[in-house]
Amino acid sequence: MTKSIIITGAGRGVGKATALAFLSAGWRVGLIGRNAAALEEVANGRPEALSLPCDVTDSAAVEAVFDRAMDAWGRLDALFNNAGVTLKGAPIDELDVAAWRELIDINVTGSFICARAAFARMRGQDPQGGRIINNGSVSAYVPRWGSAAYTTSKHAITGLTRTISLDGRPFNIACGQIDIGNALTDMAQSMTTGMPQADGSIKVEPVMDVQHVADSVLHMATLPLEANVQFMTVMATNMPYIGRG
Repeated sequence: MTKSIIITGAGRGVGKATALAFLSAGWRVGLIGRNAAALEEVANGRPEALSLPCDVTDSAAVEAVFDRAMDAWGRLDALFNNAGVTLKGAPIDELDVAAWRELIDINVTGSFICARAAFARMRGQDPQGGRIINNGSVSAYVPRWGSAAYTTSKHAITGLTRTISLDGRPFNIACGQIDIGNALTDMAQSMTTGMPQADGSIKVEPVMDVQHVADSVLHMATLPLEANVQFMTVMATNMPYIGRG
């Protein structure tokens, strides 16, 4: 039976690369994002790709697009909770409160809303079960300089992952987290020109091909539900991570 996955933030970066990997592997893929044109570009007319434009912070809109996917497929096997934003690095007293609220709304509340929608459908379908994969970050463990909002959001994702893993046990719903470090996407271009370091210097950082992330998510999703990758860190080998130095 052909498997199905919904991917949020699917119009660019990690989400786009992952969507293309799943499509190449023969999955049916639901593409969630705010830019409908970008989603259509990823779908590229493939019948197994379903464009689902919506804002992940809008619970009614999320429920509606999940219903569309279920109507089309009859089943949801996986969710890759990937949509997220970041802010320019700054000390906490220089962070705008409105920008903080917007980031937390997208990165945390949006992930909760999509996980909630996926969990309900996985719990209610027959046979019961499925898999939720959350996009964490190496920032879920150690912060960058000036990253209070983003780092807080990714620590929250770890809490969401752990609780979904526990809540999902009776319903055959597995939940894992992929923590990514320096994958080369449009969002990460600044790493190739210079990033602020903990010692106050600016340095170019090693990056890796985003395809390694997509392949890792595909591996996590294709495991049988009796097995789960709880946490996986995929990072550029020589990036500052352990000790952030």
